Amino acid sequence: MGTAKHVLIYGDAFVDYIATTKNNDLFDLYLGGATVNVSAGVSRLGVPSEFITVTGEDEISAFFCSALKAEGVNMTHSIRHKEKRISGVYIHLTETNDRVFASYDNETPDLQVQAEQLADQAFAAASLFHFCSGTLFHEDARETTARAVELSKTYGVLCSYDVNIRPLRWESEELCRQTVLRFLPQADILKLTVEELLFLMETTTLAEGIDKLNDYKLPLVFVTDGEHGTHAVFKEQTIHVPVVPVKPVDTTGAGDAFMAGIIRQIHLKGMPKTAEELVECATFGNRLGALCATRAGAITAMPRMEDVEEWQ
Repeated sequence: MGTAKHVLIYGDAFVDYIATTKNNDLFDLYLGGATVNVSAGVSRLGVPSEFITVTGEDEISAFFCSALKAEGVNMTHSIRHKEKRISGVYIHLTETNDRVFASYDNETPDLQVQAEQLADQAFAAASLFHFCSGTLFHEDARETTARAVELSKTYGVLCSYDVNIRPLRWESEELCRQTVLRFLPQADILKLTVEELLFLMETTTLAEGIDKLNDYKLPLVFVTDGEHGTHAVFKEQTIHVPVVPVKPVDTTGAGDAFMAGIIRQIHLKGMPKTAEELVECATFGNRLGALCATRAGAITAMPRMEDVEEWQ
């Protein structure tokens, strides 16, 4: 048997501390973070998934590694550093049982995967490399991302880029915009929300934003628009792909589920070559995002293949 190609994902390790009481003094621990969600989401769809990150040697790191491996995600090429403390996001419960972001804890932001620690064999065995802007605010992570993209190009690996902007992590909007844009030309597949498109292209309308984005001549772009579906851009043609309406319970992670769906389709079938193939790909991603939104949580709501097949 030959070794199956895997999807390779790089990003920060996160854990979510989700309060179970309104006093916000007891918490359940979950895997968290966009790239973590996508790595688990891809694995749940039956595609080999490999995650590159840096973890420590404490109890939280042990939880993170065992929980991600339980999702079927390989961490062979991840780095361990005894001083590393995994970032934590605290989610509190309000009096009306709503979940709200309370705080973000990152004790060791400067302990990152270094560019020279990336293994060639991880890329040589990959069909697709996925990253997002979540780590790009850190200088070392920018260098590591640039090297990862370079290795992807060397080994003929498709690059998937989820813009996924988190403004609070950046010193300024302009630094954020310029850094995110720097990596745009490297992407074979780009995913961003309507709001992120307008922010990056400095436009006020979707049509104008797509028009400016077309200057980058990206092979495949998905502009997600929540309940309004997805605007898929292919050969400078924009196709609106609607989504089946659902009653959302929690939209956290819906964009990551969409991304996992897109990656699964491209891993199995290659890049869309026709408008029909593009619509099929985006429809599958939309279905994943909608399914995720009908469940509480992020990683816990990532659909499995059997969920998709049942929900026709």
